[in-house]
Amino acid sequence: MRDIRHIEMPGHTVSVRFDPGPEREGRPALWPSVGEYPIYDPFLYTTMTTDDERNRRFRAALAHLAPNRRILDIGTGQDLLWAREGVQAGARHAVAVEVIEDAFHKAAANLPTLASRDRITLLLGESTNLRFAPRADVCVAEIIGSLAGAEGAAAVLADARTRLMEPGGTVIPHRAVTQAAAVRLSDLLPDQPVAFAEAALPYLRSIFDWHGSPFDVRLRVENPPADALLSEGAPVEVLDFNGDLPTQQSTTTHLAMTRPGLVDGVLTWLNLWCLPDEEPLDALHMKTNWASIYLPLFDSPVSVEPGDVLELTFVAALSDDRVHPDYQLQAILHTVDGQQHRGSLVSPHHGGAFRSHAIYQDLFPAD
Repeated sequence: MRDIRHIEMPGHTVSVRFDPGPEREGRPALWPSVGEYPIYDPFLYTTMTTDDERNRRFRAALAHLAPNRRILDIGTGQDLLWAREGVQAGARHAVAVEVIEDAFHKAAANLPTLASRDRITLLLGESTNLRFAPRADVCVAEIIGSLAGAEGAAAVLADARTRLMEPGGTVIPHRAVTQAAAVRLSDLLPDQPVAFAEAALPYLRSIFDWHGSPFDVRLRVENPPADALLSEGAPVEVLDFNGDLPTQQSTTTHLAMTRPGLVDGVLTWLNLWCLPDEEPLDALHMKTNWASIYLPLFDSPVSVEPGDVLELTFVAALSDDRVHPDYQLQAILHTVDGQQHRGSLVSPHHGGAFRSHAIYQDLFPAD
């Protein structure tokens, strides 16, 4: 049974469909995407600091690049994680930047307890508004989203390379790619309702409170079954942090169906390289704090067969804050018998429509 909970906020009462089923290891779950918003709490920080798959890659990159260099840690968090790790790896000095005030104050309280405290400078604010000297040789930034660019990595790191780093400086991670494949949402949540996990409801409220009103949040799917994919994956967003790094991009790809089924959207997931020659982190197939993002395209599922092709155009353009991207998707499903089915999605970082697609109307039922 799918239950309904009400989120109360000034001027709004939002009905939310939630799954009261028990949480357990490996069970698929639907959440809002949270990394794009300044709502981090101890639970979210812990999921990152205990992410072994992520951490070993960042540590290996710092061990290779940090010794005797000056580093910049953007989004250092309450634990000053990569500033601390960088200094331990041999960096001469680390500048640690944090924009969330609560996390900054916790980091400031933690700094005096560190043996390396004299080699770390902690700054409050957006890196795009700060200046310091001397410039950094290496920038380490864990501001990568489950959609690779969703947390503003392209704009923030393009700015850092221009203003805050020495010419020829190196960014960690090296590359981030968003992959996409055709799916049906209900296949990603087998044998359970299509509804938000009960534990996700406080984060929904935090996002809506931050914005001041409800909007169609991006849908994060934890532990999706990989065999639910109807097509092979293909890259739709590519961020080369040490190469050409556009802050806006448009990609068109063709997803060929490999098995029969029903499709109503795409599932996206992250591939990440901290060093150029390593095997990438694959958020769909590895245990990591990065989850997959489901993006709806069709209000009703469409039947597909092998050989059908989903032509997908994926656009990332900076939102009005000039940091976080808005995403826009256009899709044409070409079937082998000559039919075409069109779908689309506008997914802004904040604001925009509420209950624009059938899935959002179901997740946020009208009174």
